Amino acid sequence: MTNGCYFNFIIFFAFLGTCLLQTSTSSLVSTGDFNKDFFVTWSPSHVNTSADGTARSLKLDQDSGAGFSSNQMFLFGQIDMQIKLVPGHSAGTVVAYYLTSDQPNRDEIDFEFLGNVNGQPYILQTNVFADGFDNREERIYLWFDPTRDFHTYSVLWNLHQIVFMVDYVPIRTYRNHADKGVAYPRWQPMGIKISLWNGESWATRGGKDKIDWSKGPFIASFRNYKIDACVWKGNARFCRGDSSTNWWNKQRFSTLTPTQRRWFKWVRKYRLIYDYCQDNQRFQNNLPKECSLPKY
Repeated sequence: MTNGCYFNFIIFFAFLGTCLLQTSTSSLVSTGDFNKDFFVTWSPSHVNTSADGTARSLKLDQDSGAGFSSNQMFLFGQIDMQIKLVPGHSAGTVVAYYLTSDQPNRDEIDFEFLGNVNGQPYILQTNVFADGFDNREERIYLWFDPTRDFHTYSVLWNLHQIVFMVDYVPIRTYRNHADKGVAYPRWQPMGIKISLWNGESWATRGGKDKIDWSKGPFIASFRNYKIDACVWKGNARFCRGDSSTNWWNKQRFSTLTPTQRRWFKWVRKYRLIYDYCQDNQRFQNNLPKECSLPKY
């Protein structure tokens, strides 16, 4: 992709993201202040928040990593988070940004950014847990250096589909094929969790590249988040309804738009490096049922 095309591409999706948010302000539940919408779950000394609460960073060193979690639980909606990843030689580190129900048969929607050897492309891994079943990993190479600036990572989760987005470009979908016997997160509320931790046993080249602590401390930064979702109040029907507030459940968000499909195909063709649906060896030639069903 030429620089000119990439620029137009980013402008278009920034506009698209703005339009989506304009249609959904009535359900926006985030304050934009990390201190008000989240609580620190792990190692407060490794969490740094700006004076106005609009920016936060996590630190990983030999003593500890760190993490924080949303105060509320949600059932469907869209979550946007701007993240600047660990710069330089970050092999072995993992930045996790995900939704989870924290139940025995948990539902979960994962972004995992796998630390890299300096100069190599950054790998983004996504995964979906549904009713306790996982092994649904996909990996892509990001098409930019995510350590130089902030980029927006989003999840749209509704009755019809889950869409993972990078700067509003859909990189992955997971559709609701429950009527065909495929597990789908649709009943359990989930909270937002973010962490930076030591994953050197597996994160970089299958654990071959360990953390070089002389390159630390390792810092990941977060800002400009938006939580536009149904706050869990104990009644799934309230969040599953199609209303002006629950905009995400409307029919026009049940599949990708034609423009989104073109960019989705571009990502799948040029940036995808692992897809569980192509791993016959792992599943002993018995791929999960959703692999043979439409992605949008």
